[in-house]
Amino acid sequence: MLENVRSLPLVARGIAARLGTALGDRPVARVRGGSIDESYRWQSEAGPLFVKIASAGRLALLEAEAAGLEALRGAGAVRVPRVLASGTAEDVAYLALEWIELHSPSAVAGRGGSAETRLGEALARQHRVSAEHFGWSRDNSIGRTPQPNGWMSDWAEFFRERRLRYQLELARAQGYAGILQGRGAELLGRVDALLASHRPVPSLLHGDLWGGNWGVAPDGAPVIFDPAVYYGDREADLAMTQLFGGFGPRFYAAYQAAWPLEEGAGARATLYNLYHVLNHLNLFGGGYLGQAEAMIERLLAALPR
Repeated sequence: MLENVRSLPLVARGIAARLGTALGDRPVARVRGGSIDESYRWQSEAGPLFVKIASAGRLALLEAEAAGLEALRGAGAVRVPRVLASGTAEDVAYLALEWIELHSPSAVAGRGGSAETRLGEALARQHRVSAEHFGWSRDNSIGRTPQPNGWMSDWAEFFRERRLRYQLELARAQGYAGILQGRGAELLGRVDALLASHRPVPSLLHGDLWGGNWGVAPDGAPVIFDPAVYYGDREADLAMTQLFGGFGPRFYAAYQAAWPLEEGAGARATLYNLYHVLNHLNLFGGGYLGQAEAMIERLLAALPR
């Protein structure tokens, strides 16, 4: 915990200088939910702010998060918190965002379903924002894991090299060998076959769209946050919404009505979600090993011998 770190008054001064408004020397409350950086509600004369605090070495990742939020904001589709300030103060880095009083869809009586509908429609609009290639202008992170985003023109190659191979190599470095690596290598050699007839356009993705990364503002508008932005197959965002739950039928119906998914999206979802399961294996340990291996087997079994 960082409540007593001597740098906090310096954080307050840095944010105040950027915003031109006074802040208290210390935050008024810690915000629950983050498992990587520490998050706080910080009071200013202009109102509350949401402030992330991390070690100074994480500044580049906080700045990448800020850039991702700005990219999503520029899409003019789903609401995201406004970026207010970022920087370092001695031993810590910080990122200050607009404070939005968020609620879970289930807690917003009579409006949760409407928010899901609005989210589905708005996400489809966000995915219409495109680029020439797959990737992004900078690397970022997925949780604590670095996420390489170097541009590639071929989606199958991008997903194989920048997503699956990268995670499998991290897993090998942590001692996960055997079936995972053997069958994983075979899968890497078959990604082109799995995506052979699929030609997605590069869509602006949130990149880490699980149920914990969206909420409902007081006016009923859906809000997304904590992105891992890049341009990729829009089905990758949709696949992750199914991995851990948190999205209801109205969300999917609204998205489908706005921009129907192509045939085979359900099968490709397993491939795309393997990336996130491998990331969880690397972040949280062997409890995800069996799931990752089972997904690889399922994907290989779907291919002709």
